[in-house]
Amino acid sequence: MLITSADVLTRDLFNHPIPGTVEMTQYMLAVFILLGLAYTQQVKAHVGVSIITSRLPHPAPLILNIITTLISLFIFSILAWQGLVVGIEERTVSDMLRIPQYPFRLLVAVAAFLLGLELLIDLGESVKKLVGRSS
Repeated sequence: MLITSADVLTRDLFNHPIPGTVEMTQYMLAVFILLGLAYTQQVKAHVGVSIITSRLPHPAPLILNIITTLISLFIFSILAWQGLVVGIEERTVSDMLRIPQYPFRLLVAVAAFLLGLELLIDLGESVKKLVGRSS
């Protein structure tokens, strides 16, 4: 926010923007968002809509939670795998600042892997609740 504000001020007041501001803010945004995914899953802060599931009989929301967690785990496993493949093959640099792209591509794989670990933990807890409820 400070870099973008300084860029706007220097561009408007002195007609001289800060070079590479857009690239830096894009990279910082990617880092903050990607690294926040697993933490957000851990503290259960992702947006969820429970209009329908709150009205279902008791084991049904748990079963739906397990199904959606499995689907999410599948998707993020593919994302981690492909993020690793793309990150290893990446050789380009940014236009203005000449920053290598591969660390940010690899960050996608790391973030997806960490989120996958959190999803595995959630899956285990949901299965434990379902099994504990049925016995």
